[in-house]
Amino acid sequence: MNYEPQPEGGYAATVPALPGCVTEGDTLEEARRMAEDAIRLYCESLLCDGKSLPPDVAKSPVHERIAVPLPTR
Repeated sequence: MNYEPQPEGGYAATVPALPGCVTEGDTLEEARRMAEDAIRLYCESLLCDGKSLPPDVAKSPVHERIAVPLPTR
């Protein structure tokens, strides 16, 4: 999971293991909640279509990247 601060505010969340699985939130916490929903819906859609989950999703641990803006000196 990658979270990227957006210039207009908020965060975009992408899931590298699920191509096209992207969402956003006004805060980092909201982006996390939205990402959970997006991942669930994406995986449910794959399974409903008779497709398998990508190996990265089915067997890998969850990784999260958080960008932390630091004040400049």
